[in-house]
Amino acid sequence: MKLVYVFDAYCGWSHGFSGTLSEVVSRHPELPVEVVSGGLFTGHRRVPIREFGYVQGANAKIAELTGAEFGEAYGRLIADGTFVMDSEAAARGVAALRGAAPARSAELATALQRAFYVDGLSLSDPATYRKVAEEAGLHADAVVSAFEGSEARIAAGADFHRAASLGVTGFPTLLAVAGGRVTPLAHGHATADEVDRRLASARTH
Repeated sequence: MKLVYVFDAYCGWSHGFSGTLSEVVSRHPELPVEVVSGGLFTGHRRVPIREFGYVQGANAKIAELTGAEFGEAYGRLIADGTFVMDSEAAARGVAALRGAAPARSAELATALQRAFYVDGLSLSDPATYRKVAEEAGLHADAVVSAFEGSEARIAAGADFHRAASLGVTGFPTLLAVAGGRVTPLAHGHATADEVDRRLASARTH
């Protein structure tokens, strides 16, 4: 059995789920974690953030429910409404970080969300991946090179296809996968205890 975490780095609810994800991963070191980018803001949804009028209200609700932090730098980044969230670029970054340290994929996904939602850094900017890589003790030049290369672009497309093939329609979604059996453990919001109960049930069926 393994855990499959389908998220989008530009999804506030995914950011809010980071604490639960970290707790679940720490409780279950025996379970490998596959991190998949879902592709929330691609194609015609890749527009200035002002077009999503609900962002600030949703973030307040996420913070209230999960305790997630939305930093002042993030607030400044999106304040004038022109910032464009590009999930394809973010997925390339996830792929680059994941490739550098596969066993730390969940931790790196969380770090990438902090870079945006707390530090106010664009996930389309190579410098963001340099910072995340350096702070994680990874080879920063290699991560940046991977982010800018064709393999990360291919990996991003593969992630979007993988998310769709799993039937995931919203983020974050945490699944337990054993052979051909896929069991939903969390969708949107859940505590680590709730995930544990569903995981225990999945293991006995």
